[in-house]
Amino acid sequence: MFNKLVFKNLKLKKLSTSLVVVASLLVAQAPFANYAEAAGAEKVEKKKRKTQLVGPRVGKKVQKAFEAYSADDIKGALDLLLDIEASKAYDKAYVARMVAVMYATLGDNEQKTIDYLKQAVEPDILNEGDQSESLKLLGDMQMQTKDYEGALKTYYAWMDFSGESDGQTYIKIANAYYSLKQLDKVIEPADKAIAAFGDKPNQNPYILKITSYYERKQYKEAIEVLETVLQLLPENKQWWVQLPMFYLLVENYDKAGQTLDLAYKLGHLDKEGQIKTLASLYSQSEAPHKAAILLEKYIASGLIKRDDKNIGTLANAWHSAQHISKAAGYYGELAKMTNNAKHYRKQGMLLKQDEQFAKAIVAFDKAIELGVKDQGRINMSIAESYFYLEKYKKAYAAIQKAMKDPSARRSAKGWKSFIVDTARRKKVTI
Repeated sequence: MFNKLVFKNLKLKKLSTSLVVVASLLVAQAPFANYAEAAGAEKVEKKKRKTQLVGPRVGKKVQKAFEAYSADDIKGALDLLLDIEASKAYDKAYVARMVAVMYATLGDNEQKTIDYLKQAVEPDILNEGDQSESLKLLGDMQMQTKDYEGALKTYYAWMDFSGESDGQTYIKIANAYYSLKQLDKVIEPADKAIAAFGDKPNQNPYILKITSYYERKQYKEAIEVLETVLQLLPENKQWWVQLPMFYLLVENYDKAGQTLDLAYKLGHLDKEGQIKTLASLYSQSEAPHKAAILLEKYIASGLIKRDDKNIGTLANAWHSAQHISKAAGYYGELAKMTNNAKHYRKQGMLLKQDEQFAKAIVAFDKAIELGVKDQGRINMSIAESYFYLEKYKKAYAAIQKAMKDPSARRSAKGWKSFIVDTARRKKVTI
């Protein structure tokens, strides 16, 4: 349930090519465009490691590759970079990083992107910004290719190297654990993501926690998370719908009904199943009138399908609410839909109860025509209806039919005497 309605929002999107290129090239643009100037520049900002630059020979070729890239000739830039034969370790790592960026930009060879990123980061000699960005990109690419264990190692390596940790990375880590079905390990990074976002909550770590608890059948813990996120992000209607469903899982029908009722009043329910669940909860909480009004409204609007099942539910709701005439009307509609004798029988009984005797007889006759099982009882009801219409001859004929059914004979015998005595008293020949 939960995965279908919520967890689909967590699937990692493919990396945006433009974002990959911008993130990777911003640091590199200065050496490309102004290599000679950068070579003699003084570093005033302290770094954890000494800043390095590619050698002049490699730098010139890299500059040409950048010019091709600037002219949107990504394939040409890649070819130029692949043609470079670097000898120094730093130059090799730097060129490998740029090749990876080009493959990522083209977006047609994820594995080569990963392979070159590994070549770039494994010597651990790139400048800080380049090493950090490359590690992060490698982790993202590993997630994209479903190498979740590799992604976990890379993300943790990035945090160790950079000394940083952010909410989005913790979400990715939690997602990797989820994808590996290590559901218990999802909670800690999800909590760290929540803490990292601070007073600007992000729904994704909450989704991960809820999913982890749900799939481990820890429904009470999932409810606690849902109650929290609903307070933090009340504008998101999915939480208003999900929380009542979790209350139902732990059979807390009162809270389920109260929450779903509030969600309805806030305008968050817009699906057939949601309205039908609310109607069911109204009925369970002894408010069948509310259930009937709700179902009637949304069957009329077309949100709830006007089929035999839903009309039957509506008829039952009106019956439970003691609106006998309305219930009879919907049982009549149900009977026409299904051509089922039992529904005509039910309609007839309710019409008789509502003292609509002539209409009741029509329904009873149809039930008999369709082969209703308890014909003796139905003929008795027909006899009663004719009796109250003061049609004693027809009442007598119907009670005679009822007498033929052993299961109805005793009751019919009493009615027979009553009909005969009443007709005699009123001087009606039967």
